[in-house]
Amino acid sequence: MNDFAIPLKDWVNQAFERIVPFITPITNGISEGLSVVIEKLEDVLLILPPWAMIVIIGIIVGIFVNKKLGIFAGVCLLVLLGLDLWSQTMSTLSIVLSGTIISLAIGIPLGIGASQNDMFEKIVRPILDFMQTLPSFVYLIPAVIFFGLGKVSALVAILIFSMPPAIRLTNLGIRQVPDEMVEAATAFGSTRMQILIGVQLPLALPTIMAGVNQCIMMALSMSVISAMIGGGGLGRNVLSAMQTVDIGLGVESGIAIVLLAILLDRITEKIANTKGNKRN
Repeated sequence: MNDFAIPLKDWVNQAFERIVPFITPITNGISEGLSVVIEKLEDVLLILPPWAMIVIIGIIVGIFVNKKLGIFAGVCLLVLLGLDLWSQTMSTLSIVLSGTIISLAIGIPLGIGASQNDMFEKIVRPILDFMQTLPSFVYLIPAVIFFGLGKVSALVAILIFSMPPAIRLTNLGIRQVPDEMVEAATAFGSTRMQILIGVQLPLALPTIMAGVNQCIMMALSMSVISAMIGGGGLGRNVLSAMQTVDIGLGVESGIAIVLLAILLDRITEKIANTKGNKRN
């Protein structure tokens, strides 16, 4: 038994040595596209002076979400400006939004597919279990191997890490739609696609929005960790504070991350509750 060993590490390393030369040309093209997305979104967030952006965001949130939340958003952003972390916050926000949008664009269709096909759901479930139990730092390794250091590899790690909640909660929300509603739509001659679009998705929207909320929160948490591979933003400040034992910088960066997390959480939660109340 002392000689028993499973050389998993060697197998994985050998597999990556063979795969990387073939995949690198593809990942280089993907990297260029994702880099443009991140840069353009960051430019949009930084194109206006901070004061103007604070007012605009506060008004938009107040009109489309909630007036009190609009005021709260303005106060949070004002604090971030006062801490001199505006550019870092916008950098973090750009990569979080980019990662969330791509994760949802992939995750929600996969969740819909899992809700419509039991076999597909059985295949996806263990993969999601593996993705959600894998330590977050492990996601950084393949991202760096295929995309190198920088914001693109951070974005890839973010979108993979944050995708499972979108898939799970989309699948769960659609499956929780009462059978009576589906049967009634079927009795009126609706096709499967019409039932999905007209009945299941609208009724599942609050649960799907909860998945969006969790997706954003996980993207934000990974954005901090991804500073280790050049993600930048507020995560870079946290990493710098750890390396230099700068407690003040760490506290400032931590407060900024908490405020950003609370703001994003409250906005998505309020939207989900509003959609749920309208359906009820």
